[in-house]
Amino acid sequence: MIYAVWVPLLMPFVAVPAARRLADALSPVRAVRLLASTAVGLALFSTLALLLLVVPGATRLSAVAAVGELVKPLADAAPDVTVPLAAAAVALLAGCTVAVVRTARRHWAELHRAAVPADGSDGELAVVRDSRPDAYALPGLPGSPGRIVVTTGMLRALDPAERDALLAHERAHLAGRHHLFLAAAELAALCHPALRSLRAPMGYALERCADEAAAAAVGDRRVAARAIGRAALAARTAEGAEGRPRVALAATAGPVPRRVEALLGRATSRPCVGRAAAAALLACLALSGAAALDATHDLHSSIEVAQGESPQR
Repeated sequence: MIYAVWVPLLMPFVAVPAARRLADALSPVRAVRLLASTAVGLALFSTLALLLLVVPGATRLSAVAAVGELVKPLADAAPDVTVPLAAAAVALLAGCTVAVVRTARRHWAELHRAAVPADGSDGELAVVRDSRPDAYALPGLPGSPGRIVVTTGMLRALDPAERDALLAHERAHLAGRHHLFLAAAELAALCHPALRSLRAPMGYALERCADEAAAAAVGDRRVAARAIGRAALAARTAEGAEGRPRVALAATAGPVPRRVEALLGRATSRPCVGRAAAAALLACLALSGAAALDATHDLHSSIEVAQGESPQR
């Protein structure tokens, strides 16, 4: 177990560089799905590895050994190795647990606050009288469709066709429940430091998903690209995002020039790079999962031996 257990802890450092290439190399929907699977899978496997590191050191305690009915030490490794490893793993697990719980509670509270319209409206679209150009999608609670918030300043900054494209973009965020993918990436990043680098590619891929949905809705990729570019320029010039809730998703977020180029077909297509990166990620996930299962089986066999039983094959 001592060797296999390290694979899930080290694999995120190998997988993340490949994952960052997915957002441009694959279709937005595929990139989102693979990035989410990678983040959640690697986070779970690395957390399991930490749990497995705790057990050998913990069984050195007489109370734990008595509960497990162990007649001899669980591991052949010396206590000066297993006990510090267990203590470090416990500290890391405690820190991750606290961070995940706090973040999940904050996200839930923000969803509750966002579910209460400030202007008292209950429709899908809420127009706020504000000269600052801004528009964003507010996700709703489970069972709630959410709302699109747009200021009068943003409406004045766009022509009718561009407004339709912008609203279609925000509507796609709500329909796809994109905030859940962002929340999954954020929680996964709290479980392993290497996974923090996946949040930006995930956000970009989600914006690309909404961009493509907007282009399909208005039937003109140029109009969609123009709407996103003009909305982003107006919002950033006026700094219109000051009062935006943290859970909001906006068409003006992320690397807008790259998104516009992708909509206009000017971005370089690299399907071979995308397939290679996807294959590498799937291999990393499979290897990490197999190593975690192997370490779990090895630990189970060690427990049987420590209890004076013959290990099951």
